[in-house]
Amino acid sequence: MTLKQQLTDDMKAAMRGGDKHRLGVIRLVLAAVKQREVDERIELDDAQTLAVLEKMLKQRRDSVSQYAGAGREDLADVERAEMTVIEAYLPAQLDAAELDALIAAAIAGTGASSPRDMGKVMAAVKEQAAGRADMAQVSARIKAKLAG
Repeated sequence: MTLKQQLTDDMKAAMRGGDKHRLGVIRLVLAAVKQREVDERIELDDAQTLAVLEKMLKQRRDSVSQYAGAGREDLADVERAEMTVIEAYLPAQLDAAELDALIAAAIAGTGASSPRDMGKVMAAVKEQAAGRADMAQVSARIKAKLAG
């Protein structure tokens, strides 16, 4: 079953179960997927659908930090609840040790030796960690490893 089909089935189940919050979030996700399909005139596969989910999750993280900084915990809580639903469709996240091993392998594989080679390393890691790690954190870790 594709990720889009799973989302559609879960949307139907949320409708039947009366889970309005989950239904709303799934509808937002499906609308974002459909919008990208229309914009690019393609049918999204699971990897591209995961990219849409990651983007939505990143937007929610940014919103939470902005709302929390402005003292609007009520709005931050709404965003956190949406993040929980979206995260359920993403693969299991890599832990720190797995991420460090992946970065070390990418550095060795690309022959990177300085911060100038960061783009090559990021590209290699992104292929393997797509949907399983926050790329901002990955970037910070790679920068730290290449700098020192």
